[in-house]
Amino acid sequence: MYSHILVPISFDEDRDAAGAVDVAKVLADKGGKVTLIHVMEQIPGYAISYMPQDYLRDARAAVEEELAQMAGGLENGQGLVVVGHSGRTILDWAEENGVDLIVIASHRPGMQNLLLGSTATQVVRHAHCAVHVIR
Repeated sequence: MYSHILVPISFDEDRDAAGAVDVAKVLADKGGKVTLIHVMEQIPGYAISYMPQDYLRDARAAVEEELAQMAGGLENGQGLVVVGHSGRTILDWAEENGVDLIVIASHRPGMQNLLLGSTATQVVRHAHCAVHVIR
């Protein structure tokens, strides 16, 4: 099947992160690597000044802990937090790290997605590897 699977994790309520991880388990080769990645988007300077001083550090620590728990249930899994634009960062990381499948959860698209696009749409359109979308 696949030797290195990337599973972008969004903690939004309408995303099926657990379902994406389950699919990755099934599709991974024996001994295959599964990387769970969460992209933290940068908060604009004008907004960050209104947040508690340790907000970013505490948020990152909470996400890292959650990813570690999720990856703990995988044979050869790891959790990773990176900073950047979600779609572009997922695509760049996949290409730079030899990912051969991306399993990404998506919500049901509406009119706003046709006009604005979503992370899953960007990944599907621009990935250089196979992409499996979970709804």
